[in-house]
Amino acid sequence: MRVVDLNCDMGEGCGNDSELLDYVTSANIACGFHAGDEETMRRTAEAALAKGVAIGAHPSFPDRENFGRTKMHLSTQEVFDIVTEQVNAMRGICQGLETILNHVKPHGALYNMAADDAKLARAIADAVKSIDPELVMYGLSGSYLISEAQKLGLKTSSEVFADRTYTADGKLTPRSQPNALIAGTGDAINQVLQMVNGGTVTATTGATVPIVAETVCIHGDGPHAVEFAKAIRTQLDREGIEVRSFTR
Repeated sequence: MRVVDLNCDMGEGCGNDSELLDYVTSANIACGFHAGDEETMRRTAEAALAKGVAIGAHPSFPDRENFGRTKMHLSTQEVFDIVTEQVNAMRGICQGLETILNHVKPHGALYNMAADDAKLARAIADAVKSIDPELVMYGLSGSYLISEAQKLGLKTSSEVFADRTYTADGKLTPRSQPNALIAGTGDAINQVLQMVNGGTVTATTGATVPIVAETVCIHGDGPHAVEFAKAIRTQLDREGIEVRSFTR
């Protein structure tokens, strides 16, 4: 049976986490550097735990003003330190709830920069492994986030996006471009099915790009987040695709 995880970024103050948790199987919880705080992290983790959703840390650059979506040029040691601080904070909350932290997925600019930069990706992977070598690294399919984590022996889950378009080289279309986001539910469903069933995605140029789809992301701050999550989960179930978390 085909299997895929459905993940969502949460704890970001969007007000829809409870609804999204009815459809997704993994929650990436903001750790305070781009959104959230300790209380929000705890509440979101409690809600995920109650609904059987895997809990992950969603570390970011220290950039609340821009929601973590502005590039920052930090040293690899600084990146190691900020990821360590955030993941440890989320891990501590999970320990307090007597559950495990399952995975780590970088956020925003940190995620996109690390996807293209092996040294940055290695700093993140080093931090994750130093905290718990059983943690799963979520990263963009085909990116350094996946390859550098695998070099360290970490488990990985290659991520694709339901609500973003792709360039011909398999990268996400920058948000600064007008065609970066997918607004139609039908378009999102079709892209997900193509990626999960066919192992490809159609780029904005029309090119067919090979892709590995182990976990599908829906951004919780998107205007159609709940609608997308419900529709995609429903269609995956209809297709006979098992939807479950990529657990450690």
